[in-house]
Amino acid sequence: MMIIVTTSKKSNLRLSQKMRSSKSKRSIHAYITVILFASLIGTYLDLVCVEMGMYSFPIRLFPGLFSINILFTLIILPVASILFIRVMRHLKTIPRTFFLFTCSFLICMIEQIAEQVGLFVHHEDWNHIYSFVGYFIFLVVIWKGFSWLSN
Repeated sequence: MMIIVTTSKKSNLRLSQKMRSSKSKRSIHAYITVILFASLIGTYLDLVCVEMGMYSFPIRLFPGLFSINILFTLIILPVASILFIRVMRHLKTIPRTFFLFTCSFLICMIEQIAEQVGLFVHHEDWNHIYSFVGYFIFLVVIWKGFSWLSN
């Protein structure tokens, strides 16, 4: 007597759903972790740079409590990080590198506009190439962290 065992289509479907569910949970965990990390890094870098006199935020929420712009570090930076990661996930290596440089350049330009409007003031010796390089490194770290956590 010979017994033949086969897997049913329902069995494969459940396994596929479990794999997707696991991958989805890992991706959500990676997003949350990277967003918190980006916010913390942005906050601490701002605190250090403001304390050193590299730049300041003349207009900010709760100026008596915070020397930095908490609106930026707690809302704008996390939302921008989510958008950045979502775009990066769909790009291949060469376009991804170009996108990193483009984002760094655009953030540097936005920073200069914020200065003209009065939201941001750099020290007189500041060179905006520092911002470009700093944002580029920040974005690479954010992307690498997300990639590592989601795999």
